Amino acid sequence: MDQPLVCFSHGKESGPWGTKINHLAGVAREQSCAVMSIDYRGMDDPEQRVQKLVNTIRDKSNLILVGSSMGAYVAARASSFLEVDGLFLMAPAVNLPAYPGSDPEPHAPLVWIVHGWHDEIIPVQHVIDYAKKYQSHLTLLNSDHRLINVLSDVEDLFRVFLYQAKGTLKSSEK
Repeated sequence: MDQPLVCFSHGKESGPWGTKINHLAGVAREQSCAVMSIDYRGMDDPEQRVQKLVNTIRDKSNLILVGSSMGAYVAARASSFLEVDGLFLMAPAVNLPAYPGSDPEPHAPLVWIVHGWHDEIIPVQHVIDYAKKYQSHLTLLNSDHRLINVLSDVEDLFRVFLYQAKGTLKSSEK
């Protein structure tokens, strides 16, 4: 079986190896996954980011996409163009009028969303409505948009998610 690839997409104001991504990349490596983080700095257009992600990983298999904020929107949107085995979306920028297609349908057999009750950027109700519409697993934590104060909880959730996602990999059926 090919090693699963966990591909991270960062948010608008962060970089490819910020605190959350560094921590979650460590979890992914512990789970025998390859890790990649796309650098979108200087790209404010979410659709440009989607194209960059799709073009970068178009031919990859056993693919798990992880995103935070705008990166979560990018991951969900890119799943329409790629064969994705799992989506882990943190504080996803969904149901926002500034984003074209602000309600991207997630295309993966496993979709988990983690969001902060006190998110000051993406209202919690937007994410609840999104998770309900697409019947996604949703965990709400006592945090703000960055989720840094609950990072150990996010890591624990990510471990469980990866365990489940690895079970959905097409190559694991062989």
